[in-house]
Amino acid sequence: MPNTPSLVGESAAVMSLGEKATAEDEKLVKVLFEAVGKIWTAKEKLLDAVTGLSGSGPAYIYLAIEALADGGVAAGLPRELATSLASQTVLGAAKMVIDTKKSPGQLKDEVASPAGTTITGIHELEKGGFRATLMSAVIAAAKRSEELSKT
Repeated sequence: MPNTPSLVGESAAVMSLGEKATAEDEKLVKVLFEAVGKIWTAKEKLLDAVTGLSGSGPAYIYLAIEALADGGVAAGLPRELATSLASQTVLGAAKMVIDTKKSPGQLKDEVASPAGTTITGIHELEKGGFRATLMSAVIAAAKRSEELSKT
């Protein structure tokens, strides 16, 4: 499911080829979707999970950016600067995962020095269930996608 990032050429979509789809069909779909972002191929049974992750995911990231910016404002930054910093931070972190091919965990560990500011912030995120909450959101959205496909 392409979503709002397609408006800036950065959607993440997945196609599933039916048994009667040809190589030409696949090529056409790739050309269409690559015009607005990236596309992968997966089995149809995975499309609800795709919806939960990349279909709904932009909204989760918008919330994260908003929360980071709110934290910056609470720490004393002007709103515009806080939003710009939060947005660029997310963009830069995503680009690091894509370009370096390192796992997010490895990249996190490279930023978090012992007893430093980052690991202290990560501890707060873990106390609040940050990762579990994101995982639950993806799973719940995937389940809802499956329910909606049956109606």
